[in-house]
Amino acid sequence: MKEDVITLLDDARIRPTSTRILIYQYIAQQSDTFSLRDIEDALLSVDKSTIFRTLILFEEHHLIHSIEDGSGAMKYCFCRNAADCDSDVYHCHFYCERCKKTYCLDESAVANIALPAGFVMHHINYIVKGVCNKCSQ
Repeated sequence: MKEDVITLLDDARIRPTSTRILIYQYIAQQSDTFSLRDIEDALLSVDKSTIFRTLILFEEHHLIHSIEDGSGAMKYCFCRNAADCDSDVYHCHFYCERCKKTYCLDESAVANIALPAGFVMHHINYIVKGVCNKCSQ
C-alpha cells in the first residue's frame, strides 16, 4: 500500500515524505469526516503544525475536502475520486446535533446551482443537521 500512496502523491505533485504518507494512510481509512484533532490523537509522533500544513496541502491538491459543519472545528473528508473532483462529485454531509459527528453522505449529490453571470464557484458546502441513526434509537 505504501508504494500506491507514493505513486498517488507523486501523481498529485506532492513530495511523498514519510509523514505525508503516514497521514494519507490514516485519512484514506476514514469512512466519514475527520478533524485535525482526530489525526493528532491517532498519530502521536506527528506534531500539530505538520498535520495542519499537510491537510492544507492535500486540500489544495484535491485529495481531501474541508467541511464547515458549524461545530467550530474544521472537518475534512477523504476524496475518493483520486484528486479528480469537481462540482459534479460533491456530496452532502450530515451533522448529528447529539453526538457531534459529521457523516459523509456519498450517495447524496449536491444539486447543481445556476449562478448569475460573472459568479465563479470555488467550493460548496451542504450540511444537513439533525440526529443520526445511532442517536435516534
